[in-house]
Amino acid sequence: MHVQTLPKVDSDMHVQASPEADLNKHGSNEWYELESKDKCSEIVTSEKEEVIYIAVALPMEPQRINMNLPLVTIVLTTVVVVVKNHECKDYDLSASDQSLIDMMKHYLHTSRKEESSYHASKPADTGVTYVHWGKKSCPKGAGIVYTGQVGGTHYTIKGGGVNYLCLPGDPENGLHQSYGNAQVYGSEYELGSSYKPSGWSESMNNKEVPCAVCYKKHRSTVLMIPGRKTCYKGWTSEYQGYLLSSHANSFKKDFACVDRNAEPLDNKNGSENGALFYALRTKCGSLRCPPYSNEADLLCVVCTK
Repeated sequence: MHVQTLPKVDSDMHVQASPEADLNKHGSNEWYELESKDKCSEIVTSEKEEVIYIAVALPMEPQRINMNLPLVTIVLTTVVVVVKNHECKDYDLSASDQSLIDMMKHYLHTSRKEESSYHASKPADTGVTYVHWGKKSCPKGAGIVYTGQVGGTHYTIKGGGVNYLCLPGDPENGLHQSYGNAQVYGSEYELGSSYKPSGWSESMNNKEVPCAVCYKKHRSTVLMIPGRKTCYKGWTSEYQGYLLSSHANSFKKDFACVDRNAEPLDNKNGSENGALFYALRTKCGSLRCPPYSNEADLLCVVCTK
């Protein structure tokens, strides 16, 4: 912003010219008053142009208000000081000048309110989603986005996706197609007396796996921690479980943290296979023991913050 320096003059130069004034030095009282007012007018006009540029040309999105407020404040202050100080006290603002100053004062007041409201409301709108594997509901304090059943690529198919899917229970189906490449199957628990998580019943063997997508308000991140049943300091536990995945002799699947109190989707019996869930065990060697234990259930916990 261009800043103009006013010449230092007597404080009474605009009040009334003295008959004894040095006319040879100033030419005339009328000329000196006119020259001073012209200078004030030029300064005010220059500052008005800066104000208009800031008000119109610069973008005024909420995220840029902080950048523009200092400029507006400086320009507005300059206009007021130049007009109100002793050097230009007789300069009368035109109606348009005064309107512009009033407009910018209003802008400074309302934009600060909007900025404060914008930042104050932002945290309330944040949240995270996560999948509650093995359950039809969400943990306490979390809202349900939808519930359904786990699906994925058949354990014998080497192509396709490796991730498990939480398929909604109320799908909107596409058109029937005759081509091959069927890849999305349901998921089943594969349990036995020698390969099941501690505390689980063999009665869930070959039962389909439910899931729920959950939403937790006022959180910004979600983290699944393998090998623990409690969250680290500063994090909130959503649920605990066991880490499950495909069998070592099957094609690879993702790891999923399945709730320790997992349940079946329904009471339907029968081995229909699909994307299977097997219990996992640790193996010492490259995995350091301690701190880990050999051939132990691998615990997990889902945390939010």
